[in-house]
Amino acid sequence: MPDLTEILKGALSLKLDDRAALAEKLLASLDELNEEEADRLWAEEAQRRLKDYREGRVGAVAAQDLAKKAERLFR
Repeated sequence: MPDLTEILKGALSLKLDDRAALAEKLLASLDELNEEEADRLWAEEAQRRLKDYREGRVGAVAAQDLAKKAERLFR
Protein backbone atom coordinates (compact mmCIF):
# COMPACT_ATOMS: atom_id res chain seq x y z
CA MET A 1 0.00 0.00 0.00
CA PRO A 2 1.40 3.45 -0.88
CA ASP A 3 2.23 5.73 2.01
CA LEU A 4 0.35 8.92 2.81
CA THR A 5 3.01 11.15 1.24
CA GLU A 6 2.68 9.36 -2.10
CA ILE A 7 -1.11 9.47 -1.97
CA LEU A 8 -1.12 13.17 -1.11
CA LYS A 9 1.33 13.97 -3.90
CA GLY A 10 -0.89 12.15 -6.39
CA ALA A 11 -4.06 13.77 -5.06
CA LEU A 12 -2.58 17.26 -5.28
CA SER A 13 -1.66 16.68 -8.90
CA LEU A 14 -5.32 16.10 -9.84
CA LYS A 15 -7.45 18.70 -11.59
CA LEU A 16 -9.48 20.94 -9.29
CA ASP A 17 -12.78 19.14 -9.95
CA ASP A 18 -11.20 15.77 -9.28
CA ARG A 19 -9.60 17.01 -6.04
CA ALA A 20 -12.95 18.37 -4.91
CA ALA A 21 -14.67 15.04 -5.69
CA LEU A 22 -11.96 13.16 -3.81
CA ALA A 23 -12.25 15.48 -0.81
CA GLU A 24 -16.02 15.02 -0.78
CA LYS A 25 -15.68 11.24 -0.81
CA LEU A 26 -13.05 11.27 1.92
CA LEU A 27 -15.18 13.49 4.14
CA ALA A 28 -18.25 11.33 3.53
CA SER A 29 -16.27 8.27 4.57
CA LEU A 30 -15.79 9.82 8.00
CA ASP A 31 -19.56 9.79 8.48
CA GLU A 32 -19.43 6.02 8.23
CA LEU A 33 -17.44 5.72 11.46
CA ASN A 34 -19.26 4.24 14.42
CA GLU A 35 -19.44 6.32 17.58
CA GLU A 36 -16.74 4.31 19.35
CA GLU A 37 -14.27 4.78 16.48
CA ALA A 38 -15.05 8.49 16.21
CA ASP A 39 -14.51 8.91 19.96
CA ARG A 40 -11.19 7.07 19.74
CA LEU A 41 -10.00 9.26 16.86
CA TRP A 42 -11.01 12.48 18.64
CA ALA A 43 -9.23 11.31 21.82
CA GLU A 44 -6.05 10.65 19.80
CA GLU A 45 -6.29 14.10 18.21
CA ALA A 46 -6.81 15.75 21.60
CA GLN A 47 -3.76 13.94 22.99
CA ARG A 48 -1.67 15.00 19.98
CA ARG A 49 -2.73 18.63 20.38
CA LEU A 50 -2.00 18.59 24.11
CA LYS A 51 1.45 17.11 23.47
CA ASP A 52 2.16 19.81 20.84
CA TYR A 53 1.09 22.49 23.32
CA ARG A 54 3.18 21.09 26.16
CA GLU A 55 6.22 20.82 23.89
CA GLY A 56 5.83 24.43 22.76
CA ARG A 57 5.01 23.68 19.13
CA VAL A 58 1.68 25.52 19.38
CA GLY A 59 0.37 28.27 21.58
CA ALA A 60 -2.88 28.86 23.36
CA VAL A 61 -5.64 31.34 22.60
CA ALA A 62 -7.90 32.74 25.31
CA ALA A 63 -11.48 31.52 24.96
CA GLN A 64 -12.82 35.09 24.99
CA ASP A 65 -10.48 36.06 22.13
CA LEU A 66 -11.58 33.05 20.14
CA ALA A 67 -15.24 33.86 20.77
CA LYS A 68 -14.73 37.44 19.57
CA LYS A 69 -12.97 36.26 16.42
CA ALA A 70 -15.74 33.74 15.68
CA GLU A 71 -18.34 36.43 16.21
CA ARG A 72 -16.59 38.72 13.70
CA LEU A 73 -16.29 35.93 11.15
CA PHE A 74 -19.97 34.97 11.31
CA ARG A 75 -21.49 38.43 11.08
